[in-house]
Amino acid sequence: MWQVIFSAVNIIALIGWIILIFLPRRPLPLSSVLYLGVGLLCLIYSAGLISLVTGLVNGAGPAGVEANFSSIEGIRGIFASDGGVVVGWTHYLAFDLFIGLWIAKDADAKQFSRFTQAPILFTTLMAGPLGLFVWLIIRERRARLYGRAKG
Repeated sequence: MWQVIFSAVNIIALIGWIILIFLPRRPLPLSSVLYLGVGLLCLIYSAGLISLVTGLVNGAGPAGVEANFSSIEGIRGIFASDGGVVVGWTHYLAFDLFIGLWIAKDADAKQFSRFTQAPILFTTLMAGPLGLFVWLIIRERRARLYGRAKG
């Protein structure tokens, strides 16, 4: 079951990134990325997390390891199962795609070319916080020029 969900969330995210990077930035494609990409990933994440936390599905890690969010051992316990890995991965995919959408819209508003945006978006796809950090550095001068309120 977890392998099927893992494959599905990867496909959903990849389609969202393809739309974001290659299709025109019109309302329908952007809404599709937001609701059919990010929104669907958030729904899958929520269902998976609730299922694991409530015990509806077996996501247990190694015996004797309490899964919780308050210690390194607890986090390790969460990620020690296929369910925990898939839920955690879905979390990354949803947030990275949302940040990619924000970067694309912000870059368009500040009149950065799609050629400039593509490597930043790809970096965000592959290493979310690194891509966001690069974007925050690159956008700073234009943010002052165009005003922060526009993005």
